[in-house]
Amino acid sequence: MSSQKTLLRLFNKGLSFPSDQQKLQIELVNKITQNLLISNTTNYFRPDRELQSMISCITPHVTYQVLSNPNLPPHSLLSFFNFLRSRNFNIAHILDIKAHVILLSRLFEARKFATMKSILSSVVIDGKLCCPIPGVVSLVGELDPHFAEKLFDMLFRVCSDNRLFEEAFRVFDYAKTMGLGIEERSCFVLLLALKKCGELDLCRRFFHRMLESGRIQIRVQSLTLVVDVLCRGGEVEKAKELMAEMASKDIVKPTVFTYNTLLNAYVRRKDQRGVDEILRLMEKEQVVHSLATYSILIQWYASLGNIGEVEKIFEEMHERNLEMDSHVYTTMINWYSRLGNIKRASALFDEMTQKGILPNAHTYGALLCGVCKVGQMEAAEILLEEMQSKGIDPNIVIFNTMIDGYCRRGLIDEALRVQDIMARKEIEADVFTYNIIACGLCKVHRYEEAKRTLNAMLEKGVVPNVVSFTTFIEIHCKEGNLAEAEWLFRDMEKRGEVPNVVTYNTLIDAYSKNEKMKQAHMLKTEMVEKGLLPDVYTYTSLIHGECIAGRVNEALNLFNEMSSKGIIGNIATYTSVISGLSKEGRADEAFKLYDEMMGMGLTPDDRAYAALVGSLHKPSSHGNQHHEIGEHK
Repeated sequence: MSSQKTLLRLFNKGLSFPSDQQKLQIELVNKITQNLLISNTTNYFRPDRELQSMISCITPHVTYQVLSNPNLPPHSLLSFFNFLRSRNFNIAHILDIKAHVILLSRLFEARKFATMKSILSSVVIDGKLCCPIPGVVSLVGELDPHFAEKLFDMLFRVCSDNRLFEEAFRVFDYAKTMGLGIEERSCFVLLLALKKCGELDLCRRFFHRMLESGRIQIRVQSLTLVVDVLCRGGEVEKAKELMAEMASKDIVKPTVFTYNTLLNAYVRRKDQRGVDEILRLMEKEQVVHSLATYSILIQWYASLGNIGEVEKIFEEMHERNLEMDSHVYTTMINWYSRLGNIKRASALFDEMTQKGILPNAHTYGALLCGVCKVGQMEAAEILLEEMQSKGIDPNIVIFNTMIDGYCRRGLIDEALRVQDIMARKEIEADVFTYNIIACGLCKVHRYEEAKRTLNAMLEKGVVPNVVSFTTFIEIHCKEGNLAEAEWLFRDMEKRGEVPNVVTYNTLIDAYSKNEKMKQAHMLKTEMVEKGLLPDVYTYTSLIHGECIAGRVNEALNLFNEMSSKGIIGNIATYTSVISGLSKEGRADEAFKLYDEMMGMGLTPDDRAYAALVGSLHKPSSHGNQHHEIGEHK
């Protein structure tokens, strides 16, 4: 009761009324109080007819008197407060900051903290705080310290929840100045809100203000959040230093979640040294790996192609009887599918279902991808049917995977059937769908249909990517329209798409086959200048072109250049050089290349055999000027 008297003395300061008005105010207070006491059992304030006629006379003084009445329970005060608010009374007048603070103090005494927060949240209108913080500050000196601290903590949290960051900082600073504490949990709410809004720098700076305050006991959740923020901002080393500093000063000890955050950051950066360092730290501090740790490590070693280490980690998880989730199994299935080890991927799929772990769309997608990659389309259809029977609808990625599987086997009509099913399910085909079908049509030489597919994509408003442009270029090349292919190649960059190695190779191959070697070599030079490295297909096209043009020595020079760069030739590369040498009657050199090819495990095709046989019946066109392969290597 003493706290109500304190509040009344505070809020009555400077208030004076003429005697008649004072009598009216007292009468109004009494009538409202009586009405509230009568309707004590309800949560609604229903003024009688007489009181209804007097409602317009309510002043701040009346509001203060009613809200501070110790005889009225909190729910009655709330009903009166909500009644005034529903009547659209000016919040800056009848329901001003003082009225709010009186009600909040009553709710605090009754330990109605959730209701307190709800009332405070109501003063945020259209993303703005209608309750001026300086006004609250001016009242603090007269308030109970425990209530004042709770009030500021809640106001701080309300500002954080509503992304009012400047106001939150102001509340924090006022609280610090007045010796009031803000709870660490509330600070975490602000840190989380800043992170979600992408205010990474503000998040990091506020954490340091928390440390500087000297009143907040930092929890590991806040440390881990800031470590993640630093990692996302590319400051992984700073994150590691912060973690070490907190531990060395005995402020807060990092947990496995903190270490996982750093570990994941180093994995994303493909930083082997960083990964190893975090693992050593975890071992030194005896931090036990969690399910998330193992998941990160599985992804890491799988990306390095170290499947042996992946299996080792997976077995360790089994030995520890960790309850593996669908994410771990999906990751394993995905990597085995990529390696083409469908037997192992399928076994893991069966294992997870036997353990009662339900596969999701990603799990089915991973296995489908592997099955389709090796051309097992019948198995893919069974998987798709099983997936749908379990209520999992295929998404665009799964449809694209099926389409790609059919295209790999040359079953273009089946691929088009899947596209029709997509359309019936109202799943819009994306750029990958169109690219896969267009490339598939090109493989079976249905160039006109491929062109129509890509044009349909453009008509649908789907933005083409580098694969789309490359396929268009390939179609023009196959049709013999090199001028159109060259124009489209130059137009790509104007449209924001940069040609890649495959794009260059497509045009280089076309120029080489048409004996336009000057243009082909110019493109090779251009791609190198742009930082793109020629590959075996680049060199093979150029070698083939030089051989067609009868410049076998130039072809050999390219062959040797390719070898010096560590690029290993394929069957087509060796066949082109063997054919070129054979045409000139250079049988010894051709047979030496044949032996080298066989030694590499490459099986010559009929074209190579025919060329070698033909070389035996041709006189050397070089007379005594024999070019041994060894001279060119």
